[in-house]
Amino acid sequence: ASRGALAAATMTSLSSSAAAARATFLPSSCRARPAGGRRSQLLVTRAAASSPKLPGGRKLRVAVVGGGPAGGAAAEALAKGGVETVLIERKMDNCKPCGGAIPLCMVSEFDLPLDLVDRRVTKMKMISPSNVAVDIGRTLAPHEYIGMVRREVLDDFLRTRAQKAGAEVLNGLFLRYEAPKERNGTYTVHYNHYDSSNGKVGGEKRSFEVDAIVGADGANSRVAKDMGAGDYEYAIAFQERVKIPDDKMRYYEERAEMYVGDDVSPDFYGWVFPKCDHVAVGTGTVTHKADIKKFQAATRLRAKDKIEGGKIIRVEAHPIPEHPRPKRVSGRVTLVGDAAGYVTKCSGEGIYFAAKSGRMCAEAIVAGSANGTRLVDESDLRKYLAEFDRLYWPTYKVLDILQKVFYRSNAAREAFVEMCADDYVQRMTFDSYLYKRVVPGNPIEDIKLAVNTIGSLVRATALRREMGKLTL
Repeated sequence: ASRGALAAATMTSLSSSAAAARATFLPSSCRARPAGGRRSQLLVTRAAASSPKLPGGRKLRVAVVGGGPAGGAAAEALAKGGVETVLIERKMDNCKPCGGAIPLCMVSEFDLPLDLVDRRVTKMKMISPSNVAVDIGRTLAPHEYIGMVRREVLDDFLRTRAQKAGAEVLNGLFLRYEAPKERNGTYTVHYNHYDSSNGKVGGEKRSFEVDAIVGADGANSRVAKDMGAGDYEYAIAFQERVKIPDDKMRYYEERAEMYVGDDVSPDFYGWVFPKCDHVAVGTGTVTHKADIKKFQAATRLRAKDKIEGGKIIRVEAHPIPEHPRPKRVSGRVTLVGDAAGYVTKCSGEGIYFAAKSGRMCAEAIVAGSANGTRLVDESDLRKYLAEFDRLYWPTYKVLDILQKVFYRSNAAREAFVEMCADDYVQRMTFDSYLYKRVVPGNPIEDIKLAVNTIGSLVRATALRREMGKLTL
């Protein structure tokens, strides 16, 4: 889910040259385009000669399990590409507890209407354990911003657009699937169907057959369990939506805040992000899940003066994957989004990567099936995995390093906040976050940054040693 990834992308600037060598290709869809620009229809492609034609002239049939950004984007691309698509989602009004930040390139790349964005954040405050605040956003161009969305609004929009493109959307709970007994056979999807007309509280058990399955059903993916995808470490995100007085809401009109420190999280951060008429206050942790409510209380305390008089209108909690699953494809079943583990370390960003992986997976299926006329196989799905990893592995690796270096102690966090005050860091950070590309840095500025970073870490280490000598 995307929660304040802009500051966490700072480490990209430290390894821009090496990362750029591994990820020099930038798809045109990620480059800045005028808002509202339409993405062209998928090109007609040619499947492999060995790919069998579907009998009776029928179309390839694919089930997309999960209706979040990954599922919605996948279902739309499949339907537009000539594939018969069924999307299953249990909670049509799902409010996932994520900060809801999306990069600027997502607005144009996924043709999101501007009224879908609650707030355009141009000012960020990074607040250290000792409450030293650093303003981030000075290097933004006039048209640049971080979009803040509500997941229930974004997810519904993407599902509805997929439905308009031709996908069938079912209100149902996926239960399990049965693999085909013969090589080119169909998968059987079992689910509970919910319909106000049937009068059954627990839903009505139903099933249907498909040629392939895309698991977009989140961190607790049942599709992943069925395919034996393996486990991963996960964080718990806890968030409260707080309705604050109008005068205080004006402070957050274009501003978001991130708090770091052992009090708000031993391995993550706390946040206050603005929504349409309220703020989202939250935190997360991997290592101390049982203490999540204590960390949440500390986050509220750190932001007390700015949210005083507020009323909690919603409480949310959800697991967030920390790394990709060991296995993401099996036969004609594959995973996207949180189900695959596509959430960045340190920042917890996931919305863009979920939608991107869903679309990339769908495009691979459309290409492999020659617009739904032929059967796909595991090799078609592996092409999506290879391309996704090629494009985004540097980002995931860099943010993993950043978390290990700067989130290990309060002294290191102080150094991190100090580093974020640098204009060069901010410029590189926004370029990498807003447009999802690795930008080669200025060699001289890179050297200066490296020296400053080392200096900050040395000071942080010295501070930590001195603090360790103190006794009460």
